[in-house]
Amino acid sequence: MAWHPRRLTTEQLEERRLEAARLLESGRYTQAEVARQMGVSPSTACEWARRLEEAGVAGLKSRARSGRPSKLTDGQWLEVKGVVEAGAKTAGFTTERWTLKRVAQVIQRRYGVHYHPNYLAEPLHRLGLSVQRPKPKARERDEALVEAWLKRDWPRIKRGLRAEGQSLPAWTRRVVRFGPG
Repeated sequence: MAWHPRRLTTEQLEERRLEAARLLESGRYTQAEVARQMGVSPSTACEWARRLEEAGVAGLKSRARSGRPSKLTDGQWLEVKGVVEAGAKTAGFTTERWTLKRVAQVIQRRYGVHYHPNYLAEPLHRLGLSVQRPKPKARERDEALVEAWLKRDWPRIKRGLRAEGQSLPAWTRRVVRFGPG
């Protein structure tokens, strides 16, 4: 079994190290073979072998994460997720567009905790929220008029260009590919 996914969870990383330990302890595989099989560099496999020799399997188990604990509890983060999913207007903003600055304001109002907007992207991503940029659309756009033009006028223009032996301009290829059939 080859381990080559792009991103692994903490549990999966530990599982991979323990599998490597099992292979190394069996004596049937070299460090280079284990490295290839686990999808890591030979130096990583060498480090795992050293830790295995010094501390046993316990040396390869995950350790508690160091660093400053979050200012919000897991439950509070889930509440923030719910607020974001409910919409920005529901949270008291004039438009539906969420920004990190607005999320920081919501957290400040609800929990009295200050987060700099630059540091909110990662926790929001962990909650399953991602950057969504709305496509700009002209306010004056008339969908019925656009639809009619694509059905009636555009095929006539296209036929006229082909009849004259001209190729379609490059900017029209997008319309041809994504316009109605």
